[in-house]
Parts: sequence; C-alpha cells; structure tokens
Amino acid sequence: MPKLPRPRPRQVIAAAVVVVLAAAGVVWLNQDSSEAPVATREAVLDLESGPGRDEPIKLDTTLYLPETTPAPAVLVAHGFGGSKRSVDGDAQELARRGFVVLAWSARGFGRSEGQIGLNAKDYEVADASALVSWLAEQPEVQTTAPGDPVVGVTGGSYGGALSLLLAGTDKRVDALAPVITYNDLGQALLPNSATTQAVAGSPAANPYTADGVFKRSWAGIFFAAGLGGADVANPTAQAPEAGSEEDDDSGGAAGTADPAAAATGDTGQAQGQSGDRGAAAPRGAGACGRFTAEVCRAYSQVATTGRADQQTVDLLRSVSPASVTSAITQPTMLVQGEQDTLFGLDQADANARQISAAGAPVKVVWYTGGHDGGSPGPQLRAQIADWFDFHLRGQGSDPGTGFEYAVTGALRAQGAPSVRTVTAGAYPGLGGAAPTTREQLPLTGEQQVVVNPPGGNPASISSMPGLGSLIAGSSRLAGRISIDLPGQVARFSSAPQAQQLLIAGASTVKLRVGAQPGQAQPPDGAVLFAKLYDVGPDGTRTLPASAVSAFRVPRLPADGSPVEVTVSLPGIVRPIEAEHRVELAVATTDQAYAPQQLPAVYTVSLAPDAAALAVPLVPGSRSSSAPPMFPLVGIGVVLVVVAAAVAVAAVRRKRSDTLDPSLAEVPLVIEGLSKSYPGGFKAVSDLSFRVERGQVLGLLGPNGAGKTTTLRMLMGLIQPTEGEIRVFGHRIRSGAPVLSRIGSFVEGAGFLPHLSGRANLELYWAATGRPVDKAHFDEALDVAGLGAAVERKVKTYSQGMRQRLAIAQAMLGFPDLMVLDEPTNGLDPPQIHQMREVLRRYAATGRTVVVSSHLLAEVEQTCDHVVVMHRGRLVASGGVDDIVAGGGEATFRVDDPAAAAAALGALDGVGEVLVDGELVHADLGTLPRSAAVAELVRAGVAVEQAGPRRRLEDAFLQLVGEESGA
Repeated sequence: MPKLPRPRPRQVIAAAVVVVLAAAGVVWLNQDSSEAPVATREAVLDLESGPGRDEPIKLDTTLYLPETTPAPAVLVAHGFGGSKRSVDGDAQELARRGFVVLAWSARGFGRSEGQIGLNAKDYEVADASALVSWLAEQPEVQTTAPGDPVVGVTGGSYGGALSLLLAGTDKRVDALAPVITYNDLGQALLPNSATTQAVAGSPAANPYTADGVFKRSWAGIFFAAGLGGADVANPTAQAPEAGSEEDDDSGGAAGTADPAAAATGDTGQAQGQSGDRGAAAPRGAGACGRFTAEVCRAYSQVATTGRADQQTVDLLRSVSPASVTSAITQPTMLVQGEQDTLFGLDQADANARQISAAGAPVKVVWYTGGHDGGSPGPQLRAQIADWFDFHLRGQGSDPGTGFEYAVTGALRAQGAPSVRTVTAGAYPGLGGAAPTTREQLPLTGEQQVVVNPPGGNPASISSMPGLGSLIAGSSRLAGRISIDLPGQVARFSSAPQAQQLLIAGASTVKLRVGAQPGQAQPPDGAVLFAKLYDVGPDGTRTLPASAVSAFRVPRLPADGSPVEVTVSLPGIVRPIEAEHRVELAVATTDQAYAPQQLPAVYTVSLAPDAAALAVPLVPGSRSSSAPPMFPLVGIGVVLVVVAAAVAVAAVRRKRSDTLDPSLAEVPLVIEGLSKSYPGGFKAVSDLSFRVERGQVLGLLGPNGAGKTTTLRMLMGLIQPTEGEIRVFGHRIRSGAPVLSRIGSFVEGAGFLPHLSGRANLELYWAATGRPVDKAHFDEALDVAGLGAAVERKVKTYSQGMRQRLAIAQAMLGFPDLMVLDEPTNGLDPPQIHQMREVLRRYAATGRTVVVSSHLLAEVEQTCDHVVVMHRGRLVASGGVDDIVAGGGEATFRVDDPAAAAAALGALDGVGEVLVDGELVHADLGTLPRSAAVAELVRAGVAVEQAGPRRRLEDAFLQLVGEESGA
C-alpha cells in the first residue's frame, strides 16, 4: 500500500477549524426588520403531549396582527435550534402584508416544554395542527367554516419540513412555502447517490439508494443544538439579561442563550420580544438533552457505528416529508438554496416530483443562499408573500408553477457578484413537462487505483459544515477550501470549453468500481465521494457549492471484477466559462462524513461505453438582479471559538493572503495607497484606482510622479506606508502566493551574462516550480523578436535586446496580470509597433496589462484606460477616449464646412468654431459629440468623421501642467 503523505500545516489547520467550529449554528436565519414592530399578542398555550399521555405541554407563541382584520393567517415555523424569536423578522413582514401571523417555539426549544421528536407526527406536527384549530377561534382570523381558518404555512429547514408534514396531514392548510428543507431526513444525513437503475428525469434528481454514508459533521451539529441551549437559528437574537425571570423558565444558566450575543457582551432584548432563548437541556437530562428517547437512541446508534439500522431508518422516514408528500394537494412553493451542503437541491427535487404526482400545483425556486450561503433576501421573501396573497385571498397575479434558478456570475464594478435569474415555464420532469435535457460531456482518464487509509484518516476536505456562511460571501472562497489527498483520489477531466456551459442541476456519470485483487476489502463495500470541479486555465480548482456526493458500492467481487453504477453528482448551478475544464474527482475519504474504518484499495474508472458526464441544462429567459439573499452572519459561535480564531489570525497574519472573496475576479485594486520615506518625502499619497479584466491600462505621469514606486509596491518589492493593494482579492505582501499570477518587468532584469537568452528564461521558469509545458517559451520569444540571438550569451546583447528578453520573461506562463515599466525603452519603431499589437492581443484573451510609459502617443494607441499621477497623487483616471475628450473640443470632417460651422455655432453652449479646409473644429463644452453630429445631419451636412480634437498629450499637459517638464 502506498505511503500516505504527511498532512501539510494548512490541511491540519483547516481540519482543526472544522472540528472547533462545529458548534456553529444550523438553519433558518432571518433578518430583523428595520421598520417599527407590528402589534403582537403573547400567549402560552396548553396542548396535549401526545397519544397515550395525559399531561399537557406549554407552547410559547406570538400572534402578529395586521392593520385590517379579519385576515388570512400564516404559520411561521423556526429552524432547528431556534425559537419563535428566530422568525420575528419574517413574521413582521408578513403581518405588514396584511396576514395574521403565528410564530411559536416548537417543543423542546425556547420556553416551550416537551421533548424534541424531530417533527414527529404525534408530537410537533400534532402541535401545529392544534395551533391551526386555535387560530380558527381567534376573531382576527378569516375562516371558511367553523374550525377551518384560511391559513398558509412556511418555515425554513426544520420549519420547512414541518410545513410539508402539516400540509400532508391537515387539509385545513390552504397553501405552503417551505424553504431550504428536506424530503427524506434519512437520505439527507445518510446519502447514497449511486444506483444500478435509471435516475429520474428532473434536474437535481438523486437515486436515494439505501445504506448511505453518515454525514457525521452536520448530524453532530444538529444533535448539539438540541443539547446545549444555543439559539443557533438566529444569530441576531439576544439573550435575556442575567438574573431575569426567564432564567428559571428555560432551565439554563443566565446569559448563555445566544453565543453570538454573549461574545459581544450584548445581552439586551431583541425587537421588543420576550426574552426566550434556544433549547436548554433540563436538569438531569443526561446525554440526550431534550430529545425523546427514540431520537436519542437513533443518533447514538448511527453515530457510533456509522451505519443506520432498520429502526433508525424507520424513525427517520416517519419524521420526513417523504412520508406524506403523496397526500399534499395544496399549492406549494418550494424554495431551495444553491449553497447548501446539508439539504441540497436534490431534496427539493424529490419534494417537487412527489407533490406534483399527487396533483398539487408546484413552483420551484433555487436561490443563491442556503445553509452555507444565507437566507432569502427581500425580493424572494416578497415572492413568498405574493404566493400567499394569491392562494389565500385571491389577490395579485397568479405566480404559476414555473421554475426559477439564480446564476452567480462575475463581479460587478462595485465588488458584488452579478446574479441573473433564469426562468423556465415548468420544472423539467414534473407532470406533463419534458424531462431534463442533458448534454454529454466527454471525460478522459485511465483506470486509477485509490487507497482508503486505516481509520479513514487523514481525510479529504470538501466543506466546513455550518461555517460556509462565514466564508461564502460567495461561494468563491468556500469552493477553494477543498483538499484532495494524494493516493486517495481518481480524477477524470473534460476538454476546455469552447463557450460557456451552464450546469443547472445534478450531473450523472457511469463509474466502474472494483476491489484490488489480493487486497483485503471491507465487508460493507466501498465508500466513495464524487465531486465536480471547475478548473480554470491556470489550473485553479473550484468546487461549486463545496458539494460532494457520497455513495456506497456494496459487495465488490474478490477477483477485482468491477461493479458499474450510475452516480448522481451534487445539484449545482454553475457557469463553466470558456477555456475552463470540468474535472470529476472520486475520493475515498471526506472530513464531513463517517470514514470507512478498514484499509482498502479500489480501482475506479469510467464506464467504457459511456465515458461522459451527463450535464443537466435548463434553458429559459434571463434577467439580472442583485444577489437575492443576505449573507449568513454571526452564527452562534462560543467564546472559545472566537478566542481561537483571533489566536490563529494573529499567528498567520503575516503568512496569510487575507483574501477578499468579493474581489477574487478583479485583477488589481489599489486603495488609499501611500509611501513615505525618512525625512518626510512622500512618493505616493492616497492613491486609489481599480483595473478590470481585459484592460490595457497606462500609468502616466512626469518624472517623480510616483509611478515606479507604485509598481514596486504592487510587486511586493517595497511595503506601503498606508493603504493596500489587492490582486485578485489577495492583499499584496512580500512573497504573497498571488504574485505568481503576475508577470512583471519593473526594474532592470537580473540576467546571468554567461548564459544564453533561452537558458536565462528556462532557469527563471524552473525557479517558479511550475510545469515546463505551461511556460510557452516559443510564443514569448516570438513576441520578443530576438530570432537566432536568443541562443547567444546575454553579455553580447544590446540594451534593446535585453529589454526584449525581459518582456519575454514577463510573458512566460501567460500571467493573468502583466506589469511593465517603460517596456519600449531601447526598442526601435517597428518593435514598438509589434509590442503595441502584442499587448492588445494579450488583453483580448481576458488577461490584464498595466503599462507605465512616457511615450504618450504609444499609450494613446495601445491603452484603453489611463491613470494619470502627479507628485504622488491621482489627478485623473478613466478611458482614454474620456480623458482625451475631457476638454469638449471636437473635430468634424464634413462635405460643407461653412454650413457645418453655422449649424454648430447656433447650438447653445458651443464656444469657438474654426474651419480648417474640410475640417471644422468646435469647442462643444458639455454638449455630447453625438448630439453635435445629429444636429449636423439635420442641417443637411454629411459627416465623414468625428472625433476629439485633443491628443492624449494635450490632455496630459493640461492635467499635470507645463511646468512639470513633461
């Protein structure tokens, strides 16, 4: 068996973070409303505890009242570990929309009594049904018959499942809108994504095969939330003040209800609500906290063995919406998050198929958040309210039964990701809708051997359960934490894409898995983890949504004969851009799951008759929008975690890249940059500008303007006094890894004179540690134009030849950002012209070039943007055309100069007009050149050419002044 590699420090730290921060919260998070609270009425209701038990329990409730009653009602259920306070913001929003809203703390949470049964039909679901009956008795609630209110139900995660279970068991529910929830809790916590049968035709279908792999990290977070008393469902909720009357009600120590509040020392009341808090274990509860004995036994059984026995499977099935979806006929809006390693898109997909089969109208919405990404933002919450408006009181337009999904794209200029919504007429595969279209994406890769180490340790890392929201901002950073360990992963790759490929759902692939002959194999089969990477042209791997599909292949033949299975990959929404590849990785371990304890060796290969990935495509109309969610912030983290995070940050500050995910696709951002030297001289002062992909930016300024100092700080050669430089989101410092993405020629290149030009380039590239085939030596040398001289020793080179060799070195590897300081020094006019074309072609590939030059005519012809510096300060920035046209002077070539001069001179705001042969020069002031052209055309003048009268040199001199000596 191959020798296992020693884990690197960053892998150890990442694994430690997963373990330490597993106490962070789960589920449905809501934003508090900034408007004045609506009228509320508190009530503690006595409900029967359950079949065969006489003692009642008390549920803590809050009724939110709209301005006009009677009105339809909406039940709002909270997430696991939360309480009625967790949904206060949503409840107030719905009340302002005119609904009577009832929020309550489920049994075992907040100040409600009883034990947690995980939405058992005889307990939590029966409680909700009793609340429906109570609503029917309230005079503010509209009814259709005695005991039958007009009522909808919504909630997220645990509360979303309650919505489905209630609708499936109580026909008085008229409409529902569950959010980021599950269909089958057994498959959510013990998934098995491999089958020998066909997979359903909906976009994110999963085969849901029995005997899955235990998702131990998320399951552990769930169980901890039911033990310790943290209101992890709402980090903005506040704990009661120490010594308040509520301390005795909840059975816990004062001031410990909300770790996020405790960490900041803020223990005030939130939103005027009563001071309830998350579930606290009653005294003497032991290891089970507030869980029922059945739930406690099930968790103990699966957590200690890693497998679910039949009793556990039956329990999880009984508390899952899948047990009642065949009875749900009410209009259902299913909202699921695209950033969710707990309840993926497959769970909403299963709910949609089953509820539609029962005859109910179903609308499906996938949004950019989830348990790892954030709760729905105001636009999506408004859609949910619209759903209830139409289906509870017949108001507004019919929201229909279509399908919407959000596509996160590149970063906007302000740093936020662009999000577009794709809308399809129906969810593919439902009812009469056609099944999902799947494109066959060929994969390459030979059969590979993978090792499961003893104890499954060390393990690969794909996600940080419960913490994705802290690093997601986007999914960009979250998707970069994935670590696959050598020897434990098989990889299969597609060719680079010629155009964008938009994956919308769960791809499938046929794999062959076999036992290595002569090696002992676990009796319960192979446990494997499949994931789909987006691989950029530079080799950077991103794991969309940090998602992974766990699967088990039982009974591998001892002779090594492979078993062929179809694996459903995680449901994702991901645009694979041109020149990017798709990579399928199949690993033997994953930190978030229970490991296969026994050592094993497997073979993994693509099915020879189907060596392709079946990628789901869902076309539709597109519209742009702002990100429709708030990031999850402030998840309840205990004080020791905060202290640990501070300590780790202090230790690693100088070594960290301090990535800003919102700038991960921006080549260069300089903000507040200053550089002072002893004696008080300030070379650069408060400089700020931004460079986008595909730009050729000219950095201009007279001698002493601070250009070279700025470029030296950009390359990490000197450190700024104030401010910062970020390249692709990484803060620049000496030795920063992101510097490998920059090709530079800032100061004289230190070539070895006794070696040839080619040898110098090869030596430089070897020092970077990158593969030789990524250097592109021939292309760079062709650009340099050295010809046969590249084989001569550098000591024989002229200054111009050294300059060209330095430019070739900067271009090696085709860096994403190229920085050139006076690149045309020593070049003759033909070479300057060639350089101009090279830089333009280079930027056209999506890469970025920053050029510092004193040749203004060349900058004007080469660059599309300029930054002008003078005495260390920014004096202008923008497009070259904008800078040149800044004076308002324009020149027109026309057929009738006299008529043109008369027409222009009659326009308001136009100054001096001069005729020069066929040319007419005019000072347009603030009048757009296009408006002047339009006026000339209306006057019957034929305009052959129109442009600015000034050159870049004129604009430059006006900006920096003649006295600069430029």
